Amino acid sequence: MIMPMKLLKFVGSSLDDLRSFPEEVRREAGFQLDTVQRGAMPSDFKPMLNIGAGAYEIRLHIKGEWRVIYVAKITNTVYVLHAFQKKTQKTRREDLELAIRRYRQIGD
Repeated sequence: MIMPMKLLKFVGSSLDDLRSFPEEVRREAGFQLDTVQRGAMPSDFKPMLNIGAGAYEIRLHIKGEWRVIYVAKITNTVYVLHAFQKKTQKTRREDLELAIRRYRQIGD
């Protein structure tokens, strides 16, 4: 049975943030989000339990480090909470707090 494709919704400025990525990174992010919409996991991801249940980070290693944080646990929708360039080993507190705020906006 073919699973219906999930909707993709961007929370806050996440779509604009993603559009600001270099083209090659943007293309790969889109491919990975498409994979998630089809019910599979991205090729390189990490659970983000500190953000909330069902939150994951897509890890992109093209022209630097880029991250897309999303939630797909709500039945038919993938919510993109945050998209950013990671410039240090540890994810900046500001990036985590923004993702947490946006997670709360969509409800548990």
